[in-house]
Amino acid sequence: MAKGDAYTLGYAAAVCVACSLLLSGTAALLKSKQDFQVELDRKVNVLKAFGVATIDGQGRAIGGEEVEKIFGEHISEVVLDGETGQVLPGLAVRDVSRDDLEGKKKLPLFLWKDGDRVTRYAFPISGKGLWSTIYGYLALGEDLSTILGVTFYRHGETPGLGAEISTDAFQKQFVGKKVFKDGRLQPIEVVKGRVANRYPEGSDRAVDGISGATLTGNGINRFLNGDLEKYETYFAGIRGGG
Repeated sequence: MAKGDAYTLGYAAAVCVACSLLLSGTAALLKSKQDFQVELDRKVNVLKAFGVATIDGQGRAIGGEEVEKIFGEHISEVVLDGETGQVLPGLAVRDVSRDDLEGKKKLPLFLWKDGDRVTRYAFPISGKGLWSTIYGYLALGEDLSTILGVTFYRHGETPGLGAEISTDAFQKQFVGKKVFKDGRLQPIEVVKGRVANRYPEGSDRAVDGISGATLTGNGINRFLNGDLEKYETYFAGIRGGG
């Protein structure tokens, strides 16, 4: 091999190694910032489900310091066993593996406290829509019957159709709906079309569907009600004074 060829190959190899080290170092430096943003996004969506305004009067998102302040003053976390509904002592949400979260073997629960009194409850909801897994949060009031808020914040549904589940107009329909009535859970329903057409006398558990996104709505019906059933073991104990 000619000397010039050896030099060229060596130079190319050195450049590749340098670039690899640079990229690895950059990724390592950015990871902490990325992790922070993921955690901040999670907390913002918990607050939205709780009914907290996350946009100020000027249309700007509240900052990380404000989010942390609200969490520190009002919100605590527990993790429930997915089978028994019992609190797992000493376990925080960040300690739960992705497999346990995805398989719903362990169930995160966020408690909103006013003083020493728990007045709101929020938990993650997730499941298959039409094209993707949909992730969100649902919050219940102190009565553990009335929905305070729902947020669907991450998914891959069709833009202009199923993706409309992320809009405030769709999500606000859930506020005030009843998940527990007459001593039992009642299923929340995203109807095909309008609630007024399906239930002329009104409904305390149904919301209007999105035109052209019936399968996305069906997916929400499945996983939202399924997740409510998962948490019901714990909630039933509170309703019964346990």
